[in-house]
Amino acid sequence: MRQIGKVAVLGAGTMGAAIAGHCANAGLEVELLDIAPGDGSDDNYAVVKGGYDRMSKARPPALMAKSVPDRIRLGNFEDDFDRISGADWIVEAIIEKLQPKRELWERVEATAKPDAILSSNTSGIPLHQVSEGRSDGFRRRFLGTHFFNPPRYLKLLEIIPTEDTDPEVVEFVRTFGERVLGKGGVIAKDTPNFIGNRLGSFAGMQSVTYAFENGYTTEEIDAITGPLVGHPKTATFRLNDTVGLDIAVGVAENLYEAVPEDESREDLKPHPKLNEMLDKKLLGNKTGSGFYKRDRRDGKTVFDVLDLETFEYRPAEDPDVPLVSQAREQGDLAERLRFIMDSAEKDRHAKYLRDTMLPYLAYSARRIPEISDTLVDADHAMEWGFGHKAGPFRTWDMLGVEETVNRMKSLDIEVAPWVETMLGAGNESFYKTDEGGHELAYSPGSGKYEAVYRDPMVVSLDALRGEGRELERNDSASLLDLGDGVLCLEFHSRGNSIDGNTLEIGKKALAALERDDVVGLVIGNEGQNFCVGANLGEVAFAAKGGMLDMIEKRVTALQDLLMAFKYAPKPVVSAPKGQTLGGGLEICLHSDRVVAAGETYMGLVEAGVGLIPAGGGTKELARRIVSRPLSRVGDVPVLPFLQKAFETIAMAKVSASGLEAREIGFLDRDDVVLMNPEHLISTAKREVLDLLQNYAPPERGKNVFAAGRTARAALEVGVKSLQWGRFASEYDGVVAGQAARVLTGGDLSLGQWVPEEYLLKLEREGFLALLENSQTHERIEAMLKTGKPLRN
Repeated sequence: MRQIGKVAVLGAGTMGAAIAGHCANAGLEVELLDIAPGDGSDDNYAVVKGGYDRMSKARPPALMAKSVPDRIRLGNFEDDFDRISGADWIVEAIIEKLQPKRELWERVEATAKPDAILSSNTSGIPLHQVSEGRSDGFRRRFLGTHFFNPPRYLKLLEIIPTEDTDPEVVEFVRTFGERVLGKGGVIAKDTPNFIGNRLGSFAGMQSVTYAFENGYTTEEIDAITGPLVGHPKTATFRLNDTVGLDIAVGVAENLYEAVPEDESREDLKPHPKLNEMLDKKLLGNKTGSGFYKRDRRDGKTVFDVLDLETFEYRPAEDPDVPLVSQAREQGDLAERLRFIMDSAEKDRHAKYLRDTMLPYLAYSARRIPEISDTLVDADHAMEWGFGHKAGPFRTWDMLGVEETVNRMKSLDIEVAPWVETMLGAGNESFYKTDEGGHELAYSPGSGKYEAVYRDPMVVSLDALRGEGRELERNDSASLLDLGDGVLCLEFHSRGNSIDGNTLEIGKKALAALERDDVVGLVIGNEGQNFCVGANLGEVAFAAKGGMLDMIEKRVTALQDLLMAFKYAPKPVVSAPKGQTLGGGLEICLHSDRVVAAGETYMGLVEAGVGLIPAGGGTKELARRIVSRPLSRVGDVPVLPFLQKAFETIAMAKVSASGLEAREIGFLDRDDVVLMNPEHLISTAKREVLDLLQNYAPPERGKNVFAAGRTARAALEVGVKSLQWGRFASEYDGVVAGQAARVLTGGDLSLGQWVPEEYLLKLEREGFLALLENSQTHERIEAMLKTGKPLRN
C-alpha cells in the first residue's frame, strides 16, 4: 500500500519553502534543497537557509509550533541530492523556466526510488513539456500539485494530471492531500494557470479596470466586494495589497501571453495605472504601501488610500454606500445577490457588481471543459483558493440560471453554448439533489447530471438533521445520532458560546450515555469556532443586576456537567477547531480524548475580562501541568511546573495552532491533531469506537497536588515584579492572585494531594469574588463593545 512519510522539496523560494513548512506541520519528514550559491561563498547552504529563514519568519506564521522545524532538513543540489532517494514524494518548485526544470527532473529520475510520486508546483509552464523526454515510468508518476500561498492557510490544491499520469496516482494524491495535508483537491486540466488563477485573474483584472474607468473610489469598491457578496473582508484592493500587486499583475501578464485563443484575452491585461504603481514600487503590504498605506496619527493607527491621479496618499473615507445596508436586510447571500441584480439600473454600486459579476460567471462557463471537466472543481477552486462563499456556478444558481442568461444577453455578454443546451433540455440549475438526498451537478460533457464527488471522511451534521437524526434541539445546541451508537453534542449558539440552553442539551447527552444503545459521545460542530467560552453578555447582565446567586448556580452546573463527562461510563471525545476558549477549552480538558484541527486556537482567556477559569480549567492545569509530573517522577521541584500553569492562566495564553496547544499542555500525547477540519467529526467518532474497547472511566480520588501557601507567595512575588516593571496593572495582580490561590490550594499551609472538587470550590469562590469588583465589570463591557481586552 502506497504511503508518504518523507517529502523532498526542490527549491526553497517563497512557495517551495512554504510547502516544505506545511508538510512538516502535517508530521512528515522533509528534505528542503536548493542550489549551492556558486559564487565562491564559503557557505554552500546560503540559498536554502535564506529561503527557509524567510519562511520561518513569515507573518502569518507558516509553521505551527516550535517543534516543527525539527522535521525539516536543509541541503543543496550539489552535496545532498542523494537524499531524495529516500523520499516518497518529490515536489519541484524552482524557477519558472522550462530548461532548468527539465534538467532537474532528469537528475531526479536517476536518483529517486522507482515508486516515488513526482510533482511540480509550476503554474506557468505546461506539465507535458516539463516531462518531455522522460521514461514511461516517470511520466506515469508525474503530475502537477499546485498549492496556493500561503499553503498552511489556503485549502486549495490543484491536481493536474498529464495524459500519461496513472489515474491511481491522481486519486492517491487527492486522498493524501485531503487526509494528511488538510487540502481540498480539484482536478485541473494542463492549461495556463489551471483553474483558480485563470478565473481569478479574469475576475480581478476586469473588475479593477471597470472601477478605474467608471469613477469608483477604492473605498467604495472594497465596501461592496467583500462579505456583502460572499467574498473575504480583503475585498478587491485590499486583496491586491495582501497578495502583492507584482504577483497579481505578473500572473495576469503571463496568462495574457499564454492564451492567444482566449476570446476575452484583452480583459486579462492589467490597467496602465497598475503598471504605474509597479514602477513606483507600490506593491502593497510587502513594501508598506499599495492601494492603502498604514500610518499613525494622533496616537492611532490609520489607513490612507492612494489617489490614482496624483499617486499621493490621502485619509481613507467612509464611503456612502446605502446598498450595503439595504442588501443585508434581504437575508442570506442568495437573497442579497438577487436584490443587487434587481437594483442595478437605479443604483451605481449595484450596477458595478452586476457589470463585473456577470462577465465573470459567463467567462467561467466559457472555460468549461477547457480548464476542468466539472463545474464542482471550478467552484471549489474559487471557494478554497480565494475564500468565496460560493463559486461561479453555485452563485449563478442563486441568481437563477435562465434569468441570469437573459441579463447577460441584454448586456451583450457571450453565453457558453452548453449553458443554452442545458436550459433547452429543460434543466433549470447547475446543481440539484436526487431523491436519496445526494447532490448532482450538470456535466457539459455528457449533458447529464452526475454525482458530486464527496470526501468520504466528511460528516455533515446538517445532512444528518435532514435524515431525521436530530434527537434533541434548542436555540443553542442539538444532540444528533452519528450512527454505530455514537451521539454528537453540537453547539450552534452565537459564537458557539455556552449558555443555559447549552447546558440543558449537555445534560440530555449525559443522560443518553447511560442507555445500552449508546456507546459514546462526540462534542463537535461545523461552525467556524468550536466554542468561544461562556456567553459573556449573560454574565454581564446578571452581574450588573447583582444576581450572583444565579451565576454561582450556572458555574456549578457547568462544573458538574464537565466532571460528569469526565467520569461518564462511555467515552467522550471533543473535536475542536478555530477559537476554543475559556469554557470551550474546559470541555476539551474534561474529555477522554481530543481530536483537534491544526488551526485550533486554545486558551483560558478569562483573565482578559477580569476573571479566572471556573469550569474546571484552573483545576485541570493544576492536575495536568503540576500534578502529573509529580505523580510520575516523585521528588521533583514543584515551582517550575506551577509557574507554567500560573503564567498560562494569568497571561491568558492562546495557542497559535493545535500543535502548539500540545506544547503548552492543553492537549495530551494521545490527543490527535488533524490538518483537515472537515474530518474532525468522523475521526472523533472513530476514536470513540476505539476507546470503547475495554473502556473504564478514570478513577476518582486525591489526584491534584495543591502546593500550599509558600508556593502561592512565590507566585505572588513574581506578579509584583511585573507590576513594579509596569508589565502588569494593579488589577492584573488581583486577578492573578485569585488564580494563584486556586492553583496552590487556597489556605493550605503545606503541599498535599487533594480531590478535584476541592479546587473546583476554590474556582467558584475566586470567580464570584472577581465578579463583585467594578474593574471586572469594566473589562467585560470593554470586551463586549470592542472585542479587545482592557488593561485597567
